[in-house]
Amino acid sequence: MTELVFRPLADAFMQVGVYVAVMVALFGALRWRYGDRITDGLSRRRRLGPLVGALLGVSPGCGGAIVLMPLYARGKVSFGTVIAALAATMGDSSWVVLAWNPAFALKLHALLFAVGLVTGYVVDALGIDPARAVRRPKLAPAGAPAGLAAAGGPDLTASRRLLGGLVPQVPASTAFWGLTTPAFAVSVPVVFQLVDPAVLTRAFGGVDPYLALGVLGTLTAMLIFAAGKGRLADDTLETAHARTIGATLRHSAHEASFVTVWVAVAYLGWQVLTTTTGFDGSQLALTGIIGVLVGAGIGLIPGCAVQIVFTGLYVSGGLPLPTLVANAVSQDGDALIPLAALRRQSAALATVITTIPAAAVGAALLVLL
Repeated sequence: MTELVFRPLADAFMQVGVYVAVMVALFGALRWRYGDRITDGLSRRRRLGPLVGALLGVSPGCGGAIVLMPLYARGKVSFGTVIAALAATMGDSSWVVLAWNPAFALKLHALLFAVGLVTGYVVDALGIDPARAVRRPKLAPAGAPAGLAAAGGPDLTASRRLLGGLVPQVPASTAFWGLTTPAFAVSVPVVFQLVDPAVLTRAFGGVDPYLALGVLGTLTAMLIFAAGKGRLADDTLETAHARTIGATLRHSAHEASFVTVWVAVAYLGWQVLTTTTGFDGSQLALTGIIGVLVGAGIGLIPGCAVQIVFTGLYVSGGLPLPTLVANAVSQDGDALIPLAALRRQSAALATVITTIPAAAVGAALLVLL
């Protein structure tokens, strides 16, 4: 029972969840403290846009790419900057490879950065920007709600108040951070193989702190996930811009819980499958050019949940590298969702554009490897 059920649950929190929580909280704190001041400089140095976009996109998780979407909607950054971020990001599935093999993850992210950078500059050089025609100042009609003025969009302040309720105001978020702090302290030396887990178990009187904290952390994440009705807070964009540190921490717990639950589903499902059937992934027909096209096609699916499961298959030995890379370039993480809410046509074109270099790079790796 321990290896079949509890170990995958613990790994989901200790290998992925705690790191997602720390990074999301960091991005949230920066947003809360500085707002758009850090990124407003891009409007004055637009030629650097794709470079900054690729740098933000390649950071683990979706936070870096998400902050660019409202800037693009307001005309502050180019469409190439958005494309660079979307092509470079691996979304929350990056945590899966980081926990599995940090050295491999560094190489993969370097490749994603290069692909995002080149693709972004090519898009800008070609002058592609579907939102250019609609990005014109508009006057609010008489009696219209505030916020329908120059931006030509909805009242984001009202949306923030309305959608802020998606972040669960429950004691579970406090419990989540109470577990995350010691879990992070235990996870780092264990995951990065700096200490033998058996040594920690003996030090705690025969109790495995990795297993105990991991299972409790995943169960707490499940409670938060259920309280939020399975939604990711950044799906609405505005919930990513909390007004207080407390709200920032609740939002971070919500997003980290979302990722943790889906990673747990992937890990547990794979463990049950391999244990009961002997299937180890080598039987999958996801090799060659078909595998590359399938990986790129799955990347078209918005959000991180499916991509996390797909990346978990690679970690478990079920996918070849070209298929993983094609998926990593094609997927846009959760950043595509707020972009679709702000500029639907741009989001549709963006996800198609990122699929092109995904298939090209995946096919090139087939030839080189």
